[in-house]
Amino acid sequence: MPQAEALQGEPLDTDLLRNQEKLKQEFSLCSDIIYRECCMEGTLKAIIVYIDGMSDVQGLDEAVLRPLMNHFRQQADAEEAGEKAGHENLWLPTMQVNKAHSRDEVVKAILRGETAILLEGESYALVADLVSLEKRSVEEPTSEKVVRGPRDGFLESLRTNVSLIRRRLRTPLLKVESLQAGEMTRTNIALVYIEGVAKETLVDEIRTRLGRIVVDGILDSGNVEELIEDNVISPFPQIQNTERPDVAASSLMEGKVVVIVDNSPFVLVLPMTYWSALQAADDYTGHYLYATFVRWVRYTFVHVSLLLPSLYVALTTFHPQVIPTPLVISIASAREGIPFPAVIEAFLMEFIFEGLREAGIRLPQQVGPAVSIAGALVIGQSVVAAGIVSTPLIIIVSLTGIASFAFPLYNAGTAFRMLRFPLLIVAGMLGFYGIVLFLIALSVHLVMLKPFGVPYMAPYAPMVPENLNDVLIRAPKWSMRKRMRWLAGRNLERFPKRKRP
Repeated sequence: MPQAEALQGEPLDTDLLRNQEKLKQEFSLCSDIIYRECCMEGTLKAIIVYIDGMSDVQGLDEAVLRPLMNHFRQQADAEEAGEKAGHENLWLPTMQVNKAHSRDEVVKAILRGETAILLEGESYALVADLVSLEKRSVEEPTSEKVVRGPRDGFLESLRTNVSLIRRRLRTPLLKVESLQAGEMTRTNIALVYIEGVAKETLVDEIRTRLGRIVVDGILDSGNVEELIEDNVISPFPQIQNTERPDVAASSLMEGKVVVIVDNSPFVLVLPMTYWSALQAADDYTGHYLYATFVRWVRYTFVHVSLLLPSLYVALTTFHPQVIPTPLVISIASAREGIPFPAVIEAFLMEFIFEGLREAGIRLPQQVGPAVSIAGALVIGQSVVAAGIVSTPLIIIVSLTGIASFAFPLYNAGTAFRMLRFPLLIVAGMLGFYGIVLFLIALSVHLVMLKPFGVPYMAPYAPMVPENLNDVLIRAPKWSMRKRMRWLAGRNLERFPKRKRP
C-alpha cells in the first residue's frame, strides 16, 4: 500500500481506544459520524470511522470489513503458531488506500468523505477512498441552449467534470492540477490546460492567484471568479463561465485555461475577451455563412439593447429636427398629457421591466413565464390608459427587452443592462453629445482592460490580422489556421498550412 506523507499535527497513538476518544472529541456533537468496531474473539482489533451519507456502505462491507476479518483470522493463526503477526500483509481491494500518521490528516480525510481504519497497536490509520456522494445525472445545460451540438453539461462533481473534458481531449498534453481553497470548506479546485498550447506565463499567473486565496469558504465558482479577476470595478465580465464541456474543450484548444470548482456546475474559462462574450457555441456547428449572418444579427441586437432607449430620449428631448416630420407629429400627439419628461418616463419603464424579469426568474418554473407575460401586458396597457407613459416608449422598451435576450452569456448581458441606466441619464442631460461622450469613455475602458495580461478587445485592439476571421465573421474551419498569439504558447498553429480539404 502506498504511504502518504504525514501532515504536521498530533501523531496517532498505538492505543486504539485513545485514538477513538480523540476523534470523538474532534467530532463532538456530530451525529453523522459513524464508528464501527471490529472485534475478534471479544478483542477490539480495529475501528472504522466515516460520515454517514458520504461513504459507500456496500463497498465498505465488501472492500474493507471482509478483508479485515480474514486478515485478523490469519493473524490469530500466525500468533498461535508462534509467528510474528503484523499488518504488513493486509490488502484492501479499494481504488486507493493511503496511510495517515497524524490526527489532522485523519480528520481531513473523513471530512472529504473517505473512510479511516484505525488498527490496534499501530500509530497510523489506513484511509480508503470509498466516497459515494449523491449527484444528478448528466443533462443538457439550461443556460446555454444550442440548436445543434452536444447535449451534455457539467455537474456539481469535479471528477465528472474533468472526465467530460477528457472525453473530448484525449491527449497526455491535457494537464489537470489539484488545489484546495477555503479554511472551512476545503473546496477542491482543478486547474486544467493543454501544455504547449496555453502560455506558461498565463498558467503561472492563474496558479499564483488561486494559491493566494485565503478565505473561510468557497461554495461556488463565482466566489473564485470574484477573488482572482483583475478589474473588480468594471461591469464587464473578465472571466467566462460555462456549463458546456464542448465550450471548455474548445477554449482549451485556443490556449485558454479552465478552472473547475467542486460543487459547482459552472466552470471558469479565462481569460475572456469582449468578442468571446458575444459568440455562441452553435456558431461552430452549423454552416459558416449562416453562422456569420446570425452573428451579425446578434451583434446588432446587443448594441440596440444598450442604445435604443437613450437614442429615443435624446431625439425627443434635444434633437426632434432629426426625426421626419410625420413621425415627430405622431410622437408628440402620443406624448400629449404625459406628466413626466421622456428621460423619467424611460427610466421608470426600464426599471419596471427589469423588476418583471427578476420576478420571472425567482418565481416557480410553472408560473414564472405566465406571470411575467401577464404582468408586462397588464402593466403596459394600464400605464398607457392612465396617461403615465406614452405608447411609443412601450414599443421602445419592448424592443430593448427582446434585444437583451440575444446575449449568449448571461453575465455579459447584465453588463449592458446596468450600463443602460447611466446612459439614459446622460442622454437626458446632454442629448447626442452625452451619448457620444459615454461611448468614448466606454471604448477607452474596454481597450484598457487586460484580464490576465490579454487585451480585452483583441484581436482588434491591438490588431492581429490573422485572427480577424473569427470575430465579425465566422470563416470556414479550414481557413482558421492560427491561434491568437495573445493566448497561445509555443503551438500557434491548429494545423499545418495546406490546401482546403
